[in-house]
Amino acid sequence: MSSTARSYKIAVLPGDGIGPEVMIQALSVLDVACAKFGFTVEREKCLVGGAAIDAVGSPLPEETLKSCEVADAILFGSVGGPKWENLEPDEQPERGALLPIRKHFGLFANLRPGSCLPNLRHASPVKDEIMPNGFDILCVRELTGGIYFGQPKGRKEENGEVVAYDTMIYSKSEIERICRVAFTAAMGRDKRLVSVDKANVLQTSILWRETCIEVSKEFPEVELSHMYVDNAAMQLVKKPDSFDVMVTGNLFGDILSDEMAMISGSLGMLPSASLGKKNASGLYYGMYEPSGGSAPDIAGQGIANPIAQILSVSMLLRYSLGEAAAADAIDAAVNAAIASGMRTGDLYTGENGETKATTAEMGQAIITALQV
Repeated sequence: MSSTARSYKIAVLPGDGIGPEVMIQALSVLDVACAKFGFTVEREKCLVGGAAIDAVGSPLPEETLKSCEVADAILFGSVGGPKWENLEPDEQPERGALLPIRKHFGLFANLRPGSCLPNLRHASPVKDEIMPNGFDILCVRELTGGIYFGQPKGRKEENGEVVAYDTMIYSKSEIERICRVAFTAAMGRDKRLVSVDKANVLQTSILWRETCIEVSKEFPEVELSHMYVDNAAMQLVKKPDSFDVMVTGNLFGDILSDEMAMISGSLGMLPSASLGKKNASGLYYGMYEPSGGSAPDIAGQGIANPIAQILSVSMLLRYSLGEAAAADAIDAAVNAAIASGMRTGDLYTGENGETKATTAEMGQAIITALQV
């Protein structure tokens, strides 16, 4: 674990599809950041997802879980693909690996930044005139409660037909802790927080709003506003640059963060962090991964965008290792590579002097910018 010598340990889980090839680029960027800023990161590579099923018959081997337990953080790739879709649901890569890791480590806060750089406005379906300067939003989603985990849930026969049911439930303490994460994040940004709920219909949302207002008293510098989820979905398309930080529950956050990803132009640009408890140094234990999937249709072709995985390294450095200067430098290097015109296929238009780049070429462009 971490020491005063600024030496850290992470578990690296490359996963399936494009996961291993973008992970190579992310770790290369991490090497440069370590050398430049004077710290070391020991990595243990572990099997997860479909690759683990093929090797040992389980999407989350015990050895992988043990490696994660002794690490400062987890750097996760992407898992899944058509090869494993016929397995029982709990044995498939996504449900058999991601959900158990979240539960085991209590990763209750999902941070998904969504941004559209001015140079990439053309890739967004939102018109230029709506967001001439792009946008930069942080969605803070509660990850271990709500309707996905509430009990009871199931199916039964009632009045001669099948009825399915799920329970949406939140405790005040669950709401308090995710709100504190969101308010803390807002303090480091533009000090504006929108809490998204459905308080005109749902009892859980009434409690959510009441609790969020209570927690806001601990953060008087942050401007708090509230928005119903349907309006939030519309405003993300109408004026995305009006948002700074957004906090919401598990179900609403799942939907809104995906919408946010779509208007960003490419999932290949967006990292995410799933955070749990803080250690004695005030740093989170977390799992860091791209927001997109394993993209098996382009796996092995060397054309995947590695930026989401690279920015996941930046988030890991910031939230779990406390190496903010290195994180800032990686973010700046990504922006510099984009500003220079480098584009993987998901972003390439052939206009404005763009250079079409492979996965490795984009990684090298970021490394070159980082070394300056």
